[in-house]
Amino acid sequence: MAKYVPMDLLKSLSGKICSHSDTYFANRGETKYTGKICNPRTKPFTEAELARQQLFASAHAAVKALTAEEKTTYETAFKNQKKYSSLNGYMMAMEYAKLKAAQAENGEDND
Repeated sequence: MAKYVPMDLLKSLSGKICSHSDTYFANRGETKYTGKICNPRTKPFTEAELARQQLFASAHAAVKALTAEEKTTYETAFKNQKKYSSLNGYMMAMEYAKLKAAQAENGEDND
């Protein structure tokens, strides 16, 4: 992963250069970087990987279904922590942790 500083003509870049490019540009906070996918995955996903993907999708759906009151509660807690840089990332982590704990409680832990 290489950091880059775009010239003034291009203030920001995102995504791939073209549909055939394996080099991508991205931003994380204030850091701009590039990357290259050298060896794309060819194997099918394992059951554990599919379970993690499903858990992540469930957490994402839970965040989208939050009420305004729950979002306000998360926003208050978010302001008192320093680990997460975005409210959405914080809410995703908390919902994922809740689902992971419920899964472990039911004895369905796949990790």
